[in-house]
Amino acid sequence: MVTSALFRAWGDLLRPRILSLVLMGIGLTILLFVILQAGAFWLIRAFTPGSFSLPWIGAIDLGNTLSWSSLALFPLMGIFLMAPVAAGFCGIFAERVSEAVEQIHYPSAEGQPVDLLDGLLESLALVAAVIGVAVLSLVLTPFLGPFAPVLFYGANGWLLGREFFQMAARRHLRGPQATALRKQNNGKITIAGVMIAILLTVPVVNIVGPLLAAAAFTHLFHLIRGRTGRSSPVPRG
Repeated sequence: MVTSALFRAWGDLLRPRILSLVLMGIGLTILLFVILQAGAFWLIRAFTPGSFSLPWIGAIDLGNTLSWSSLALFPLMGIFLMAPVAAGFCGIFAERVSEAVEQIHYPSAEGQPVDLLDGLLESLALVAAVIGVAVLSLVLTPFLGPFAPVLFYGANGWLLGREFFQMAARRHLRGPQATALRKQNNGKITIAGVMIAILLTVPVVNIVGPLLAAAAFTHLFHLIRGRTGRSSPVPRG
């Protein structure tokens, strides 16, 4: 069920209606990381003291050296910050992706739009939680050793699965009903979230991760609803 949802989502990314959102998401993601990298570059250059001399080498401008060396942070930011970026984009794009997926695959079971403000507030809370997990993983890495990735992917998988599934489900269910359905299928949802979290640390692929997740969890919601024999849409009231 999880792999089926992910494969269907990959195919959806190439559909014209969703491809336009993919291109927009790629552009915003690249812009965000360029801004972060530029910020780190200029902050290091502005606040790093003077220069020093080395024998046979001469004077070395410390600020200039460290600021250009900070470019090596770009891949690292992609690994540790892509999950928070995915969480943030969730509130912006998930609704539009879910709507497109349902109109294409489930035209007789379309849900109702989720309030944008509610989605953004939930996404901000998730961003904070995901950043907390990333920081905690970095701090505990020396103590956990090879088990650090288990914490990183497991916690991020649970958080991302929870948020993306909740947003897909709330197009059809009231908040408590969506939460109950998520808890009943927490294993599948967490596995899907972990797979998304892993993809978010793969260079290039991670750029489309947020939109892939939105499409995949929309499919997963409908597959779960179909398995339980309950029809959609369900009035939220």
